[in-house]
Amino acid sequence: MSFDEFNAAGPGGLFRADVPVVIKLPDSVQGLGREGVAQRLGNMLVTLFTEPSDKNHPGRWETRDIRLREFFADETYMTSPDTWHRIVSNIRNSPADVNAVIGFDAEKFFGYGRSLYAANLWISHRGVFTKSHFDEFENFNIALEGRKRFIIAPPGSREYYPRSVLRGFGDKSQVFDMDNVDTQRYPRLVPKLAQRRDLILEAGEMLYLPLGWWHQAESLDEVNVNVNFWLKSAKIFRRPHVLGVALYTYAYRKLTRVYHYKPTEVQSS
Repeated sequence: MSFDEFNAAGPGGLFRADVPVVIKLPDSVQGLGREGVAQRLGNMLVTLFTEPSDKNHPGRWETRDIRLREFFADETYMTSPDTWHRIVSNIRNSPADVNAVIGFDAEKFFGYGRSLYAANLWISHRGVFTKSHFDEFENFNIALEGRKRFIIAPPGSREYYPRSVLRGFGDKSQVFDMDNVDTQRYPRLVPKLAQRRDLILEAGEMLYLPLGWWHQAESLDEVNVNVNFWLKSAKIFRRPHVLGVALYTYAYRKLTRVYHYKPTEVQSS
């Protein structure tokens, strides 16, 4: 989709259409890559996610907070062969930083008002993989540096063989990688796989990923810098499975003190 086509439809038009789409941002939009982000936000506290570099690893990631400059200063975070590292920070409450990083006025562009749940800065290295899952938010993901491969499939519940909601994994599939599916073991997934979308998000592009759509992502370049916006939407009430899993999973992780994927929230100074 061209930028003009996106402006004509607006975010609301995309929400109603409810299909993933890649929007090419205009050349006049100049966001920040790793050097610009490091210079502007180097002292910012961010969340470091660490997990084994194994697409089939069933466990959770480990997290701790560090300064962004520490992440850039230690090359092992980007080169470790047996461990994936990624940085996430919710910079929603620092709109000046959000706008500087992405290169335009986000609130004016999206018109999100109070619907903004998070504006997350992501930094990862080649190979970092996010297992198949769904989100309870409308999602706009902007690539600032590097490329990410996404596999996206339509909403559904039983077809995706969700993991145990009782253990806080209800938004994740037992099929971690939709590129590597045992169709005899997971036959209900076959029709959904026939509808999958496979794309590479390039720097200067933005992906709209609808609420409740299943997806996975893999970083393809040495350094990958993205910002994604999670927007709350009444569409969740039309997908009771998504709503139920989101509420239960949030409560479970809050009560058990399991990290519930709300990155360190930066406060504006």
